[in-house]
Amino acid sequence: MKSQEHLFTYCLRLADNALILGHRLSELCSKAPFIEEDLAQTNIALDMIGRSQALLNYAGQLEGKGQSADDLAYRRPEQEYYNHLLVEQPNGDFAYTLARQLYLSLFELHFYTELEKSKDSTLASIAAKTVKEIKYHLEHTSDWVIRLGDGTAESKRRMQKAIDDLWMYTGELFEMDDLEMALMSSGIAVDLIPIKSKWLNELKTVLQEATLQLPDDSYMQTGSRKGIHTEYMGHILSEMQYLQRAYPDATW
Repeated sequence: MKSQEHLFTYCLRLADNALILGHRLSELCSKAPFIEEDLAQTNIALDMIGRSQALLNYAGQLEGKGQSADDLAYRRPEQEYYNHLLVEQPNGDFAYTLARQLYLSLFELHFYTELEKSKDSTLASIAAKTVKEIKYHLEHTSDWVIRLGDGTAESKRRMQKAIDDLWMYTGELFEMDDLEMALMSSGIAVDLIPIKSKWLNELKTVLQEATLQLPDDSYMQTGSRKGIHTEYMGHILSEMQYLQRAYPDATW
């Protein structure tokens, strides 16, 4: 029974990353630099939200309390969300949106590639679909980071600042707790330790081509696995959950 509770929480962690970033990217609808990029960011948002729906549906089944994906998305308080702090950061200017996506997509490509090997067939199936989407996310984002980093003096300055400012949220991507260690020993969860070196090497390659500098190691902010978030999370949920909170059980 404990292992099923662990798996439920693990699914929430994965789902919340996709859900919150999907919401963040949806804020860019009609606000991207030009129309094709508006569509690109919206499509990435839809990929994220679709992934979160699949994971939340599975989490609801594991919990066994009759909660739907919508219930889990719209009726949990802030302290019961477990997304990485990185994904709740504001879009900022376009450089911040790209830096956030680059850090995450590089991580997710390796993470979901490993999750395809999970002994949990549902997670493995979701991972297989997700990897195809992430490859596009990463290619699109890397191209933009290189274009702006190796562009004008102003675009380079902004891109470097975004890379530097969001660096403090990347350490959390590779944290593992007892829950994940237990699921990993059962062949379900992903070992994050070997992923970090791959992530760092590929990040260096992208930044080098973009003529940008890898930030120096410094303080890393953490806390999401304990339901601790930045100031931005409450604002996200107040907007995202408004309709369900204002009109409980409303149907279309």
